Amino acid sequence: MTRSVHIVDQENVSATLAIAVPAARVFKVLADPTNHSAIDGTGWVQEAADRAPLTEVGQIFRIGMYHPGHPDGNYQMANKVQVLDPPRAIGWLPGTEKGDGHLEFGGWSWRYDLAPLGPSETEVTLTYDWSAVPQFIREYLQFPPFGPEHLTNSLHHLAELAAPPSRPTPSSPSAHTAPGHSTTPD
Repeated sequence: MTRSVHIVDQENVSATLAIAVPAARVFKVLADPTNHSAIDGTGWVQEAADRAPLTEVGQIFRIGMYHPGHPDGNYQMANKVQVLDPPRAIGWLPGTEKGDGHLEFGGWSWRYDLAPLGPSETEVTLTYDWSAVPQFIREYLQFPPFGPEHLTNSLHHLAELAAPPSRPTPSSPSAHTAPGHSTTPD
């Protein structure tokens, strides 16, 4: 991983991190909602209620959330895929589902842009945009609802999650042991 950059604007905040993982692998991790709680840098994102991979614009995926400032503490977001351009970009609009199944979106969005820096390195930019949030929501919610370090934390979590599993080193016992054989005497 190299350089991390924060950019805060009037209506959005973004962070960029170069990670030593191919763009297709990073995209695959992001397109799996079951990974989102491990990626999140705030601890608010909990378990995915909808576990299917994200495959099309307009797809809805629900995520369990927890925030101590939320009236219910635990709640659920219904996210609508807004951008899906494998392996270059993925983004969604968080919203809520009403009792009658109607979805309402608050006007903020999450987007990851992936730029290959070579066959095994990707520059990832995470952007949180609240430019479409109506005034009545801004009257009771502060934007952004977290510091810019949240985005950098999320990118570092993404890099760890997307990294290939480490291989045994020549000095590790598993590197010298045939499958099914112990390295300890019987």
